[in-house]
Amino acid sequence: MTASSQEPAAPPVSGPRLRAALDGIPAYSPGRPAGQEPGSFKLSSNENPYPPLPGVLETAVAAMSSLNRYPDMSAAALFEALAEHFAVPAGHLALGTGSVGIAQQLIQATAGPGDEVIYAWRSFEAYPIITQISGATSVRVPLTATEEHDLPAMADAITDRTRLIFVCTPNNPTGRAIRRAGLTAFLDRVPADVLVVLDEAYREFVRDEQVPDGLELYRERPNVCVLRTFSKAYGLAGMRVGFAVAHEPVAAALRKTAVPFGVSQAAQNAAIASLRAEDALLARVDALVAERGRVAARLAEQGWTVPESQANFVWLRLGEDTSAFAAACEAAGVTVRPFAGEGVRVTVGETEANDIVLRVAGEFRAARGNV
Repeated sequence: MTASSQEPAAPPVSGPRLRAALDGIPAYSPGRPAGQEPGSFKLSSNENPYPPLPGVLETAVAAMSSLNRYPDMSAAALFEALAEHFAVPAGHLALGTGSVGIAQQLIQATAGPGDEVIYAWRSFEAYPIITQISGATSVRVPLTATEEHDLPAMADAITDRTRLIFVCTPNNPTGRAIRRAGLTAFLDRVPADVLVVLDEAYREFVRDEQVPDGLELYRERPNVCVLRTFSKAYGLAGMRVGFAVAHEPVAAALRKTAVPFGVSQAAQNAAIASLRAEDALLARVDALVAERGRVAARLAEQGWTVPESQANFVWLRLGEDTSAFAAACEAAGVTVRPFAGEGVRVTVGETEANDIVLRVAGEFRAARGNV
């Protein structure tokens, strides 16, 4: 064979072949940590400002003595405690590394290339990431002008390729929760073979009696799954314990897709201890809800439009002023969570931290007029 008739050389291999579905995946942006200066506060991640509930730290530390052993993969003790606490069958429970971990397992179990996942936007920023990882297609339905889920539009967006719908209530980052009438009307329109995930990470902070507990709806609807977490109200964000409540086929699929031994024994035991400290939990949540009301009222007095939040944060839609406001807060010693070009989510934290945000908000509005 002559040189001129030889096949062209194959291009050099630059590295392992990775899935094309990973191209362009947006990176998850965690809340910025507090500054290093004394008196700095972090209000960017919706963390609970209180220390662990009574008895929880001691329980977790005791579990550390067995770090050389794997955790109970079946989470039998935690499942028993959750089943009793929420009056659900243990077989309807699944555990994960926070509710976001279970959300990813749900997509793994339901959707792949060619399938669609519907969610409101803006909503929890992990939804587009975990959807794209699976190879499925995101269908984003814009929020209403009042920062709420547009449930009729979400129902209209359902096609024969829809496999899963995320409904974040209260919605992160806007704080709006969905009332019973609208949610049940929406669920009535969803085909029985489409899974609806009620992401209720902030359920404990809800005070609107017209907002239903997702567990009420799950009991009578096999295509409804409820997500909960110990990260927010229970103050175990660093432990990464989330759980799902769903009918047996969905719960079993979640247990199959879980990372083996993903939730440590210390985390499992801390969650059990947290469930047993319900009186202290409720007192802390009530205090945060009261502080949420104070912050929202003060912002409204300053002239801000503040959506009614049922979570442990408030939302300010700032548009092009978002980055400047976040920078002003950080300069004053408080980090908040900006969403570029849209708005800022401010966690309700320590009173001193909240007061700094209120001062900055007042000064910012006075300096810039009607932002």
